[in-house]
Amino acid sequence: MQIWTGLGNPGPSYALHRHNVGFMVCDVIADMYNFGAEQKKFQGWVREGRIGASKILLLKPATFMNESGRSVGEALRFYKLETDALTVFHDELDLAPFKVKVKQGGGHAGHNGLRSIDQHIGAEFRRVRIGIGHPGHKEAVNGHVLGNYAKAERDDLVEMLGAVAAESEWLAQGNAPRFMSEIALRQQAE
Repeated sequence: MQIWTGLGNPGPSYALHRHNVGFMVCDVIADMYNFGAEQKKFQGWVREGRIGASKILLLKPATFMNESGRSVGEALRFYKLETDALTVFHDELDLAPFKVKVKQGGGHAGHNGLRSIDQHIGAEFRRVRIGIGHPGHKEAVNGHVLGNYAKAERDDLVEMLGAVAAESEWLAQGNAPRFMSEIALRQQAE
């Protein structure tokens, strides 16, 4: 079993924030692969299903971003899994909008959700970094991250979310290079 966690903040007022792109990924994957109904568990919402031969638990922590590690840690302990079974989908300021990169381990780069997970379980988990671009000035970062995707960005957002979900079998198999390559090819074709 693998646990795939999307980071975000709970509640409708946050739904279209760039910071919630991890939640969006979980929802699209769950819909594309007909995962089971959403249940309240592990201080979050979970949906179970399969992608290819892999059993996946999708987890969206309901703890708010700064406490995501509590939810993730609880789920890993319940299933007696190590950090190598965890994949975290999150927004990334240092990537161009809608670019997708996979990284194993590393720092949190000021991302409060990653910082919380690091504190609860350590840093050696797989991260799927989803670019939101940098607004250019440090003072503008909070507003950018906690702002909604603009109407002009929504088509690109939908295409990227669809590509991540469609190619997620590569991720489930542990083939991150192929996952990234196939997403990039889909984005070029659009």
